[in-house]
Amino acid sequence: MIDWDALETANRRLNAFTDFDRTATGGTGPLAGVTVGVKGNIAVRDMPWTAGCELYRDRVASEDAAVVARLRAAGGTMIGMLNMEEAALGAKTDNPWFGKTYNPHKEGYTPGGSSGGSGAAVAAGLCDVALGTDTMGSVRIPAAYCGVYGFKPAQSAISQDGLELAEQSLDCIGPLARNLDLLEKVARVISDFGEDKAETGSLATLVETGVDCELEVIENFRDIMRWAGETIAVVHLKHPLSRIRFAGFIKTSKAMAAHFADEDQSKLSDGLKKLLTYGPKRSAADWDEDQAILEQTSETMQILVSKHGFCILPTAPQGAFPHSEEAPANQADYTCLANIADLPAITIPSGFNDKGLPLGLQILAPKGCEADIFALARKLDEKLRGYRRPEAYLEIT
Repeated sequence: MIDWDALETANRRLNAFTDFDRTATGGTGPLAGVTVGVKGNIAVRDMPWTAGCELYRDRVASEDAAVVARLRAAGGTMIGMLNMEEAALGAKTDNPWFGKTYNPHKEGYTPGGSSGGSGAAVAAGLCDVALGTDTMGSVRIPAAYCGVYGFKPAQSAISQDGLELAEQSLDCIGPLARNLDLLEKVARVISDFGEDKAETGSLATLVETGVDCELEVIENFRDIMRWAGETIAVVHLKHPLSRIRFAGFIKTSKAMAAHFADEDQSKLSDGLKKLLTYGPKRSAADWDEDQAILEQTSETMQILVSKHGFCILPTAPQGAFPHSEEAPANQADYTCLANIADLPAITIPSGFNDKGLPLGLQILAPKGCEADIFALARKLDEKLRGYRRPEAYLEIT
């Protein structure tokens, strides 16, 4: 039985859920008894489908998104809608219409974005699984900041039906959970899940990326490379990761600006309206360069994982930070690569920084090797033992 009063009480401290469905019931199947929270830009029948926007505050979904329908068919229980960045464009989940979501590991800190409600709800135990969406890292960064496990399928391996899109070629729905077994079980239900073996099964990483990381992130990743116990190939990209990520942002800004062009601008926040200006004002020459960078990076990453099997990287260059601070521009420097190259990627907890906040390790693999990426994640997870439940939420089941 779901203790709705306890859930609502715990949620008041986090603002992870915007709406609960007290009539929710599950079914039979591999996910029987599993409670699921759903990000607000994914349609759940008879629930608000706001995408974090005042513009859509009164919109109610008439039917389930394809992934939600799959979860229901597998027995999952959709218990409510999760807070997110307005229109899924942002890095803190500081929503101007639905309020801030807080990281359960430290009071006043961000859970990351744009799927911040998803990361916070899973970490605190308000639901067993959450669905988030990932345009350039918005499943994996909240998972890393909140110390849980997150999976981004290849975009071409999962339906976008019932998703309020940010940028069609980059957008992807993905699950978060507190353990790899449940994460894999959900991933198998909602996405095309390949059993291919990576060609070599070896490891590679990127060097000279230009990313400014927290010292603890660097030290944590160096430890992981030593513990991996294998020769790790090093690969250079042609462009700094910040330039690659910015090209992805411009592509997203252009798509979203077109999407909102005919909408009531008074119902968009000033922050969102500013983000939507970057794409349209891009010169034709710069836009051509952006597209060339994205195409070249996609090709290089596809070759990298085809040749080496796996690419390992920090999930984010830093741990979570206070809501009172500006979001670092480089948050998605590492995570953007999987979206640009249409690759599956997973993040696992890898340790903590000196503030007691979680850090994450990201693994990328070729499409079709989803079982293999989970197998490597388990191998590394056993060594890292990086998962730790937030102490303030130990009583939530």
